[in-house]
Amino acid sequence: MSISTEGLSIPEWDLADRLTKSLRVAGMSSQDMADYLDVHRNTISAWMNGRTPPSTQSLRLWALRTGVPYEWIREGKAPTEPTGGPDGGGNKPSGW
Repeated sequence: MSISTEGLSIPEWDLADRLTKSLRVAGMSSQDMADYLDVHRNTISAWMNGRTPPSTQSLRLWALRTGVPYEWIREGKAPTEPTGGPDGGGNKPSGW
């Protein structure tokens, strides 16, 4: 998909692009992720090539393992609030 503006074509990253980029940044291979998620490498390939979408649970685990925000992996958007750490527990209720 791309956005066209007065003759310019600006590519957008789709989910498959973000999955691939997050693995590269984390220094992981598709086989590493397949082992982590306990799925076949062909499943990872299908997700990364845009043939089939991963489940929400798989996306959450993918984000956790690669260290990227879940919101970015899912929608390509930066998180709206600081996460406060890798567990996402930034804004705890008072008294905790």
